Parts: sequence; C-alpha cells; structure tokens
Amino acid sequence: MKIFFHRNFKKQFKKLKDGEKRKFREKIKLFVNNPFNPILNNHQLHGKRKDYRSINVTGDLRAVFKSIGNDAAIFIAIDSHSNLYL
Repeated sequence: MKIFFHRNFKKQFKKLKDGEKRKFREKIKLFVNNPFNPILNNHQLHGKRKDYRSINVTGDLRAVFKSIGNDAAIFIAIDSHSNLYL
C-alpha cells in the first residue's frame, strides 16, 4: 500500500501534539499492512464525503483518506471527530 499526504493534511499534522503524531505513525503502520485492521475502525463516510473513508487514530482523533485504486491512498485531513464532521 502506497500512502500519500495532501498539503492540507500536512498542515494539520504539524499542529498535533507529539503524542498524537506518535499515535498516527503507529496507526499508519497498521494501515499499510492491513487497511481493514479492526483496530483502525476503517469506515466509509456519508453525505458530501461519501467518496472518503476514515480511520481512528485516538479516541477522538480521525484521519480521512481517499483510496486510489487497490494499492494506494491519499490522506486529506486529520483532526478531532467534531471538527471533521461539522
């Protein structure tokens, strides 16, 4: 699985606390090996974001991505659940 990061994701990632960054790095390793690992709670979004999916990073932190074919994904956003799904 190839992973790409949108510039918006990179900006949001820089603002995270060190612990949150570390947790994301742990989760992205799981994602690369198995995007549907139950720990990630990989799920499709609804409404205007129906073409995107989300994984859990921490209890409230989510990372939103879009699949590119069967072997790649681009992460577009990372933020708290309430900020992402307004």
